[in-house]
Amino acid sequence: MTSVLETWERKHYVAGGDDPMLFYVVYGEIDPSAPLSRSKYRSNGAPDGIDVLSYGPDKQPDVPGRFREGYLWNEFVADAPDVAATVGRCEHCMIMRGTPTDSTTLDYLRDTVGLITYLIDHGGCAIYDPFMFRWWQPSEWKKQIFVPAAPVPRHHTVILLSEEEKPSLKWFHTRGMRKFGRPDISVHNVPTELEAAVIDLCNRLIEHQAFGHVVPDGQEIKMASLPSGGIIRHCGDLDDPDFNNVHIDVKLDTRHNKAVNRSRQ
Repeated sequence: MTSVLETWERKHYVAGGDDPMLFYVVYGEIDPSAPLSRSKYRSNGAPDGIDVLSYGPDKQPDVPGRFREGYLWNEFVADAPDVAATVGRCEHCMIMRGTPTDSTTLDYLRDTVGLITYLIDHGGCAIYDPFMFRWWQPSEWKKQIFVPAAPVPRHHTVILLSEEEKPSLKWFHTRGMRKFGRPDISVHNVPTELEAAVIDLCNRLIEHQAFGHVVPDGQEIKMASLPSGGIIRHCGDLDDPDFNNVHIDVKLDTRHNKAVNRSRQ
């Protein structure tokens, strides 16, 4: 009897939002001849709608080199020089890309995570995740993505921090929510005293959206740790290079916060 895999439920799922999209590049001299164990890898193989294509000397030999350049690659070389050197010598890579036909659950993500883990167990040496802006070493992938045996949305996304024109303010923005068919998050002009609260807000929005919630345009932010009056607005498009996704812009009303700080001085 074929074992039934545990479903990764989307407990807040409602129709709406965009379709998820996945995009991963696995480098290495991979031997796919071994059967994929459904029970070991918690995977039914590539989900419907996700293409798995192999590239190398005999098929578009330029493809493996396309991702080994630029800022992210240079950071990977600096952080993990031995693994990066191995990737640099690879003539082959496999790309998983597409839109799953069913996103009412996160089973498409479960199956993809298991498939990628199978590939690194059979010759894969690194995974590139362009939506998240990250290169994964196999040990990190297994520890953070596969071993939890759960969707762990915060491990599939990243909260980035950038400088604003005014040095005392920061821009918090996410990448990776396109995997769930939901917008990324942008919060501009965050003062130091609100940074922890904004990170908490981003994590809450990541979790709720990944599990299927659709945040309505104009929703007010109601968190005790943030000033009242904050509003969410839907912005951008899928071609926005900052996100490779649409995003929601969280406009904080910091006037009250500034007034409180002045009263304390």
